[in-house]
Amino acid sequence: MTGDRRGWRQCSVGGAVFAVCMAGTTLPTPLYGLYQEKFGFSELTVTVVYAVYALGVIGVLLLAGNASDVVGRRPVLLAGLGFALASAVCFLCAVGLGWLYAGRLFSGLSAGLFTGAATAYVMELAPDGGTSRATFVATAANMGGLGCGPLLAGVLAQYAVWPLYLPFIVHMALVAVSAVALVRLPETVRERRPLAAVRPQRPGLPRQVRAVFGPAAIASFVGFALFGVFTSVSPAFLSQSLGVDNRAVSGLVVALAFFASTAGQLAVGRVGVERSLPLGCAGLFAGLALLAGALRWDLLALVVLSAIVGGAGQGMAFRGALSAVAAASPADRRASVISTLFVVAYAGISVPVIGVGLLTGPIGLEGAGLVFIACMAVLVSTAAVYLLRRPERAAT
Repeated sequence: MTGDRRGWRQCSVGGAVFAVCMAGTTLPTPLYGLYQEKFGFSELTVTVVYAVYALGVIGVLLLAGNASDVVGRRPVLLAGLGFALASAVCFLCAVGLGWLYAGRLFSGLSAGLFTGAATAYVMELAPDGGTSRATFVATAANMGGLGCGPLLAGVLAQYAVWPLYLPFIVHMALVAVSAVALVRLPETVRERRPLAAVRPQRPGLPRQVRAVFGPAAIASFVGFALFGVFTSVSPAFLSQSLGVDNRAVSGLVVALAFFASTAGQLAVGRVGVERSLPLGCAGLFAGLALLAGALRWDLLALVVLSAIVGGAGQGMAFRGALSAVAAASPADRRASVISTLFVVAYAGISVPVIGVGLLTGPIGLEGAGLVFIACMAVLVSTAAVYLLRRPERAAT
């Protein structure tokens, strides 16, 4: 019993460290408007700055996604906290656009190292028989941390001093505390090898996975694209179109999407893995429709509903996609297939978001948003139709 309590305490501490790191990746979200005023760049630049993060994540997944299996969980997570600290320093020292690019790149490297390693670490720290509960801790830490970032920054920027500095100072303090906590946790990888043994992971897609991978990848792409738009341009829409200049409100709206995603992932246990992907696609479509209504009629209530419904759909769809792809993959290729799914998902954060930025100049933010919604709706509808017509192949 004492061992179980110690294991759950270590699991919870590991989850808290995970949450602190992920919070740093979304911390700048409600602050982009202030950076625009300070440096005078366009909405396109905002989306490019945001998308640089995805390049860092994808780079780490491809080049060092298995690093924690080789050198151990703690060294990789400490490196991730180091990149998180470097990101905060870049934002604190920002005197030009280049600092923002560097900060987002370091943030992406941090998230890339944490995404797989921290999930595995939290589950390994849990006592025997606690896999389900540990999965909840890892899920809540990941998405909950992403949600806490904009909420923390929005509240501090709105109600405290130094709006472009205090959020990052607070995060640096949390990172320092997390590093101390991490050093005190045990290493869970027993047979460690030198760093030279880390090899790039080439994305792979065995033939038997392709029928499952198609709809799973589309749903993942759309879900992450929806998050990308929420976290990069929704504060600008709230300010320009709805007159919502309160940064705490902007941060809360973005946070709701991530919190709803956590709820959606947890709901998979009730609805079942096989039904979660098509239901998640339906939730994503509904979220996109609500966002279109918000853009068309300038209604804050629809933006909030879009965040909640679309976020829940994303959570269900992504957990269903991950489960379906993992189940269909051969054991010796599972890691590479899952890495491929994550690469597609994070491409959804960058490519559509930059497209919205490109269209904002000629047709405006609302028009660009509607074009984005139409494209994503077509994609998610295609995945849903495929799943409905061939459920036996999509669910195996």
